[in-house]
Amino acid sequence: MARSRASLTVPAPLLAEMTEPVGRLAPSPTGLLHLGHARTFLLAYWHIRARAGRLLLRMEDLDGPRAQARFADAALGDLEWLGLDWDGPSFLQSSELPRLNAAVSKLVASGRAFPCVCSRSDIRGAQSAPHASSLEPRYPGTCRGHFRSFAEAERASGRAAGARLLVPEGPTTIADGVSGESSWDVAGTVGDFLIAKRDKAPAYQLAVVVDDAAQGVTEVLRGDDLLPSTARQWHVQNALGLPHPAWFHVPLVSDEHGRRLAKREADLSLAELRAGGTDPRAIVAWAARSAALSVPERISVREVTPHFDLARLPREPCKLTRETLLALRTAR
Repeated sequence: MARSRASLTVPAPLLAEMTEPVGRLAPSPTGLLHLGHARTFLLAYWHIRARAGRLLLRMEDLDGPRAQARFADAALGDLEWLGLDWDGPSFLQSSELPRLNAAVSKLVASGRAFPCVCSRSDIRGAQSAPHASSLEPRYPGTCRGHFRSFAEAERASGRAAGARLLVPEGPTTIADGVSGESSWDVAGTVGDFLIAKRDKAPAYQLAVVVDDAAQGVTEVLRGDDLLPSTARQWHVQNALGLPHPAWFHVPLVSDEHGRRLAKREADLSLAELRAGGTDPRAIVAWAARSAALSVPERISVREVTPHFDLARLPREPCKLTRETLLALRTAR
């Protein structure tokens, strides 16, 4: 399959300005939520509710064995404990696998995606693949144009086949409501990326796009660690003929050494704070102050909402000092 070369510029979406804004909270139940998650979810809540928009809750539980029901239950409890609410019932991403699989089939049938039998070790071992030492080496195009269907790929290779999006060459400029414009060359850095894994599970980059469109999401506020994913998701949206939401990528929370909080590092969880008797209004107040709002030491989510303005949000990471963490631990 031949690639097309184009410089793709994504204008700032106007849809959210013309209609009721619809946002979403999308926790992944692969571990316990921590203070960094709390801040991002609070910012997403305030950004929508301050403009009388709708907010949805989607549990993104497609990450294989790492996604566990106990983490989903804990996340729901944490969000309710903080005082967050959402419109309608919570949505479990795995409940709509037929819809996601249909999107994969549509892309393969249209020639915008192709079956691929390559493993990660295959890609890392390919001499023609640059960046072989990176966390995600560039896909060298081994299977591009070789197979017309999953059945053909698996019959010819004797291996399970996933699917990769055929990515056009050239940079994509993303307009972000917080970080401004940034340019991403997906073809040059990661190449054709997975939209379905070799076990046929839909990949994150496809699932989030399809579900956002199906749920009518017009804007996405999330941590800026996901900004590199945005250009990939734009390509998926373009291939499926779906609208592009407005994006807002906010700086993450880091510890006093500059390390961002992470589930895998066993950073202090909201569940631990909740069990220890912390007043959730103290966490809400901390998050509000980090967004340049002058608030008392205890405040509810709804009391903050009318005063929130994303334009005031500082553009540097939110540093969580030991003193602040101790104060939150002992806030009763």
